[in-house]
Amino acid sequence: MNPHDEPTPRPAAGEGEPTQPILPSSPPPTWTPPAGPPPSAPPAPWTGYGTPPSAPLPVAPAPRRPRPSGWLWPAVTVLALAVGVLGGYGGAVLHDELAERDPGTVSAGLAGVDLVELPPLDGDDGSVAAVAQELLPSTVQILAELEGEGGATGSGFVLDRQGHIVTNNHVVADATRDDAIEIVDQEGNRYAAEIVGRSPVYDLAVLYSKEAEGLTPAALGASQALRVGETVVAIGSPLGLSSTVTAGIVSALQRPVTTGGSADDSSYINAVQTDAAINPGNSGGPLVNLRGQVVGVNSAIATTGGTLLGSESGNIGVGFAIPIEQVRTTADQILRTGKARYPVIGAKVQTGRREGSGAEIDSVMAGSPAEDSGLEAGDLVVEIDGERVTDGIALIVAIRTHQPGETVEFTVMRDGRERQVEVRLESEVG
Repeated sequence: MNPHDEPTPRPAAGEGEPTQPILPSSPPPTWTPPAGPPPSAPPAPWTGYGTPPSAPLPVAPAPRRPRPSGWLWPAVTVLALAVGVLGGYGGAVLHDELAERDPGTVSAGLAGVDLVELPPLDGDDGSVAAVAQELLPSTVQILAELEGEGGATGSGFVLDRQGHIVTNNHVVADATRDDAIEIVDQEGNRYAAEIVGRSPVYDLAVLYSKEAEGLTPAALGASQALRVGETVVAIGSPLGLSSTVTAGIVSALQRPVTTGGSADDSSYINAVQTDAAINPGNSGGPLVNLRGQVVGVNSAIATTGGTLLGSESGNIGVGFAIPIEQVRTTADQILRTGKARYPVIGAKVQTGRREGSGAEIDSVMAGSPAEDSGLEAGDLVVEIDGERVTDGIALIVAIRTHQPGETVEFTVMRDGRERQVEVRLESEVG
């Protein structure tokens, strides 16, 4: 029975099901066999032992079924074998096609893999040395070959016991072939890896390596529990130097930043800011608290030229990590479908203004959630769900911390008056 098919209800007695047999079209015969021989014919004397047996009623012989032809059973056997062989072959082909199409996907997402949630260390006695000892076996170097030549070098960490690795999208985005990515563990062992899915919007990617199933998963924590000033540890492969450990503090929380060299590959991050030394090659590596839990993915650094990671400029003590809460959400989507989704409202906003007065809506797309809610070009968004919005980047980041399908409240200034507008978020792949 298909689990989605409802069973057909059986009527109860007296509710449609007949309680008497259906009568034939002609009346049944009224003759009944006599209880004994007719009176005019006395029974013959019984010469045996015991009680005389009663006379059995005559029974009509049962009709004989025709015997099947001699060729029928061999034909049925051959047909069953053929169906079984074809079904098995078809199932194997389908399995191989699905595995080739979506390598490393898990239909249940994060619920279908083995994660580590409990902190391996006691926070009161935690030290940078203890964190390094716990996390180095879970941190990998990533080598992505670009157009047949040595390309990007980045970092990543082991997500689960099924061989999934988390890194930045910009580390693997330009890999040109399925066999162009390798991961290198602490001991120098190399494993071929492939991309399960990636999100340019959140600058995250999930890799899969069957050979990496034996690596130790990193424990996952919560960036929301961080406090400004507490110690954090960054682990990765800066400038190709694998298994490098640096330490610093949490400099700020919920810092809206954008990365990428153009509007097409920009990522907007509600970041954890740290002064732990992060350099090119640290991208995708874990930012860890003193309990040994990953609280973010190192993604960007500020440079003296005012740009973020992408150039070869080194660390100046201003680095940014993607909060682990966003990593969980995006990794779950990628594991389920191979793709990630992000929320949209269908409006364009100015991102160049940084006066702190709000985010101005440039245009509203026809038929979009923004239009349906009543947002108009020229509206100045000053709050989302009661949280202040200072500029266009802050507005985009605030929207992307929500999930598609949620309804958020915009506070806007229009014609000198403040009003509230509720917008239901839609989604796009990215």
